[in-house]
Order: sequence, then C-alpha cells, then structure tokens
Amino acid sequence: MFEEASEVLENMLKWSFPLSLVLFLVLVCPLRAEAAHEFSVYRMQQYDLQGQTYGSRNAILNTEARTVEAEVLSRRCVMMRLADFSFEKYQKALRQSAGAVVIILPQNMSTMPQDIVQFMELEPELLATETIVPVYFALEDEELLSIYTQTQMSSSSQGSSSAAEVLLHTATANGFQMVTSGAQSKAVSDWAITSLEGRLTGAGGEDLPTIVLVAHYDSFGVAPWLSYGADSNGSGVAILLELARLFSRLYSYKRTHAGYNLLFFLSGGGKFNYQGTKRWLEDNLDHTDSSLLQDNVAFVLCLDTLGNSDNLHLHVSKPPKEGSPQHTLLKELETVAAHQHPELKFSMVHKKINLADDTLAWEHERFGIRRLPAFTLSHLESHRSPARHSIMDMRSVSSSLEGAGEATAGPHVDLTKLSRNTKVIAETLARVIYNLTEKGASGDLEIFTEQMQVQEDQLMSLVDWLTAQPRAAQLLDKDSSIVNTLEYYLNRYLKDVKRHLVRADKRDPEFVFYDQLKQTMNAYRVKPAIFDLLLAACIASYLGVLYLAVQHFGLLYGFLRRVTAPRVKQH
Repeated sequence: MFEEASEVLENMLKWSFPLSLVLFLVLVCPLRAEAAHEFSVYRMQQYDLQGQTYGSRNAILNTEARTVEAEVLSRRCVMMRLADFSFEKYQKALRQSAGAVVIILPQNMSTMPQDIVQFMELEPELLATETIVPVYFALEDEELLSIYTQTQMSSSSQGSSSAAEVLLHTATANGFQMVTSGAQSKAVSDWAITSLEGRLTGAGGEDLPTIVLVAHYDSFGVAPWLSYGADSNGSGVAILLELARLFSRLYSYKRTHAGYNLLFFLSGGGKFNYQGTKRWLEDNLDHTDSSLLQDNVAFVLCLDTLGNSDNLHLHVSKPPKEGSPQHTLLKELETVAAHQHPELKFSMVHKKINLADDTLAWEHERFGIRRLPAFTLSHLESHRSPARHSIMDMRSVSSSLEGAGEATAGPHVDLTKLSRNTKVIAETLARVIYNLTEKGASGDLEIFTEQMQVQEDQLMSLVDWLTAQPRAAQLLDKDSSIVNTLEYYLNRYLKDVKRHLVRADKRDPEFVFYDQLKQTMNAYRVKPAIFDLLLAACIASYLGVLYLAVQHFGLLYGFLRRVTAPRVKQH
C-alpha cells in the first residue's frame, strides 16, 4: 500500500509540477501596480533667449519616487515640499543624476511667509541652472501629501545601520511609480507675441508733443502655468487702463482737450527682454514714414510693479536736463507726492544702460537705446528684486497677516496703494499736459475728484481678472482671451487701436518657446523589484522541498515511522 501511494504521488507531481509552478506564481503574486493618484503638474520654464538656453530641457518622467533623504537618488523621482526645499538639496538631486524633481507647493502659500521669501530668492538660481532633469511643480492635496509621507518613510529607512533591516523594509514597503502622460517637449514654431497700441490725439495742430505710456502685460516665474504676475505687472496694466479711461474723458471735452498726443502701449514679451517693445520701435522708427514716435516725443513713461509699498522710484538711464519735458515730469511727481500724499517716499534712481548684460534692466532702456527720453516708474528700487520674476507674485495675501499688521512675505497687490499710485500718476500727467505749475496752480490742486476720481472698484476688477489665470508669454498666443479682452478694453477709450505681432526669425531666433508645460502625472502604487525576487525564491524553495519529499517519500515515511513509533519497554 505504501509503495502504491508513493508511486501515484510521484507520477502526479512529475506531470503537474511545471504547470503548478506557473499557476501558483500567477495566483500568489500581486499585480505589479495599481493607480494611486492622478494630479496636475507644472513644468519648469524651458526657453531659449538670444542663443542662451534656460530651464529644464526634458519633460518625460517614468521612475520610482524618493524623497531627498534617500541615500541613492539616481534615476529616481525626487519629491520635495516647499517647507523642506533648499538649493543645496536641489543640487544634490541633480548631482546624483535624479530621474526627475517634483516640488510640492502648499495650496495657500501665504501661510508660509519665510518659505515664500526663501523660494523667491532661489527662483533665479533655479532657472540659471540648466538641466536635462525634468523639474515639475505640484499643488499639495491630501492624497499627494500621503504619497509624500509614505515615500519619505521609505527613503528614511534606507539610512538604517542594519543591512538586514534595509533589505526587509525594501522588500515589504510600498513604493510609487511616477509617470507623466505627455510627450517629450519640442520647440513651438511660428509663435507670435502680441502687443497692443492705442492713442488719444491732442488738440491744436499736427506737430504736437507725444507722451507714451507703456506697460508689459505678461508675467514670469519659474513655472509658466503658475505665473500670475499680480504686482509685476498686473498692477502696471491696471493703472494704464485706468489712465486710458480717465484721460479719454478729459479729451472728450473741448475745454479739457490738451495739446498733447497720448500714446498707450501694452507690450508683450516684456519678461523676455522686452521683445514686443523692441519690434514696435523697429516698426515705428525703421519701417514707416509716419509715426508719433518719429516726431516730437516729450517722454516715455513705463509702468512696472506699482501695486504695493509706500515707496515710488523713477528709474532713469540719463538724468533729465532742467527745462526739458522729462525734468518737468520729475518735478511734478515730486510736487504731487509731497503735497497730496506725504506718506509716499519718492526718489529718482539713476542707472546707465549696460549693453553687455544678457537682458535689459527696465523697459525704458529699450527706448533709451533708440534715443527716446524714457523712464520706468516702480515701487521697487532695484531691477534685481525677486518680486519681478516669481510664482509667489499673487493677488491676495493671508488675512491673518494683514489683520495682525505684519509685513506680508511675498509680492501682492494692495488695492489702496494701487489706487493711490494711479492717482499720483494721473495728477502728475495732468499737471504736465495742462502746464499747471507755470500757470500758478498750487501743489495740492486735485484734478481727478468726484466724477473724475480714480475708480477703486474698477481697479480691483482689473487686477482680479488679470490674476485669475497665468499670463506667461508662452501661454498667450494672438487669439488668447486675455489679448482679446485687453484689445476690447482699449477700443472702449482709445482710437486707432492696433495689434503688433512679433515672430522669432527662423534662421537666428532671438527667442524660442517649448511646449509640454502642463501635464497630468499618475502615481502608481508598486512593490519594489526585490519583492518579486524574494517571493519567487520562497515559492521555488517551497515547491523544491515538496518535490524532494515526494521523490523520496519512502525514506521520509520510514523516518517518520521510526520517530513516531512507541518505544517498547524492556524488562
């Protein structure tokens, strides 16, 4: 009976062993991965400017997640929260040839004032460090935070002193495979940057002096899809549009129709070395015989970052000569600030144009190069302020900070100060074009009062609309809703509204933009590869032992009988 049972079991296992092994592996092994979370990610800037490359040169991501605490980051997706981010940690990921970097931003960034200031200062360094590593930004939510926490625990365990502990944790821990859905980035061909022009024609002759008011409407930050540009330069655009409304009313009455042409210009590509302004000047000065810029230009006033602070700086490349219209503007600004808004600290900042720099400091320098008298008015003292190029430049700030009377961390728009600065500029321009000082008008005389006053609600609506969507130059083609709405607004108050398009030269382009700036990322829950290896080894060992047991069933059976047989007592 024993011999028959052994033979039956042996034959069954010989025939079914290969099939049993396959079926066992299929049934026991878990699925390689299951979808854990899907979220939007925003890629770091990628562009070329004047032959120089900037930002992240890659967009494809398909690698396992780690946090920066892990010892080995090579070919891993390194996740960092804003609170833990530093340039040294970022450099560590790049040095170890990380597969990608994902920086997680809080939904309400104004609750982290110190982190905002630190990150703003690092943004220029991030862009200056060209890398082939895909760098993405994501907004934090509960599921993404959970993924980060689990990944951090897994990464931290790798520093354990025991190799056995590391092996066991590696085999049993859950990991996440980060995968983007988009394709590799490529250059966008035939991209057009749009600028808008409109005018109010003065009364009293053809050879009238012209005042040009300029503001660039695009925004800039380390990630285009997160660049809302509230203060820089949503505030400048809002002021220019409000000035167009105010002076269109003055110019609609014969009594107040001044003897100055007012030319309004909303420039595109301002954050890319003022490409829109450059082309506009070329079109008006080199390619046409009839232009207001070729005639009697009194001065050009560029509006840049005016939504905050009690400081106001007039940036000049060359100090104005006494008796010139530019000097008159300077004196009238001083007069209005001193007599009507004593809390406002006004000053002139002189900086020569440095043509050796890769980019110009302020927009007025584009006009200065073409020998047009120009200034930039801003509450920033230096063009190097990180507030001009930051994704932290948002419309609102933490109400708790405001309520406590604390200085807010990042750039934002203070509606009261924006309205005051609008009124200062409007009053100054009115004093210039109506020659009020020479006519003996006192410094505290206000033109824009009652029905002609600056409309704070209108300014608020403009800023809210401008900051409701990102305005990076790469996202605003000639048919974008922002461009169309700006053109509609100018048409309400100005005459001869025109578009000016800038396309990069195909042979030697001054600027090149790239696509794939926003993608969907999937985080898949996975077991590490070593888990599959250990599982297969255990299964093989189990089946091997079972096979040997059946092959040598007689020996095993005899051994078990001897072990379990009752001992006979000897007398």
